[in-house]
Amino acid sequence: MDFSQIDVARGILWYLVFLFSTTCHEAAHAWSALRLGDPTAYEGGQMTLHPWPHVRREPFGMVLVPILSFILGGWMIGWASAPYDPAWALRHPKRNALMSLAGPVANFVLALLAGFTLRFLLTSGLLVPSGAEGMATFGDGVLNLLAIAFTLNVLLGTFNLIPFPPLDGSGVIQLLMGENLARRWQSLLHEMPMLGFAGLLLAWKLSGPVLTFVMGWASLLVMGS
Repeated sequence: MDFSQIDVARGILWYLVFLFSTTCHEAAHAWSALRLGDPTAYEGGQMTLHPWPHVRREPFGMVLVPILSFILGGWMIGWASAPYDPAWALRHPKRNALMSLAGPVANFVLALLAGFTLRFLLTSGLLVPSGAEGMATFGDGVLNLLAIAFTLNVLLGTFNLIPFPPLDGSGVIQLLMGENLARRWQSLLHEMPMLGFAGLLLAWKLSGPVLTFVMGWASLLVMGS
């Protein structure tokens, strides 16, 4: 197997993990919103673990950008979205904050499951990396899939918790605010969509040290290294 074949196989693994992880993230938003009184995402078909409704809603973020980011950088980034009712969010800022938190929590749960499964398989000897240059076994594929799932979900969960719009963290911080302040913050986010563009650029600029720090601690906690 030459390098190009290995790269394609690795890209497929990354995309499968990205697709599943992002789908779980948005489905968690939709499920929590429904439980908290907003059926918008449920009625829009986003409360599902089937990726197609999420791909159909955000084809650039779910297909084009992840593939291009892997080709250019060797890893994947992208996005999806679940609709919500701004009027509901304004009336219930604390509920909106919990809905915002649900997506990153889903990513951290997936990261823990992948990390502890990977650690168990390695320490128990059930799967051992082949170590053969240019070769890939079934065990290698499983271990790589779990490693990617752990890494990607830690990064997705952490990045989305940065408290800048349009990231989930800009909603989660309402848990730390009083009701009136949270409503004013929610109104500001809704009335000034350009804040989302500025917030995303700022979050991307500041995310490097944050992600490195969290990834190091997550690896130490779950993998012991």
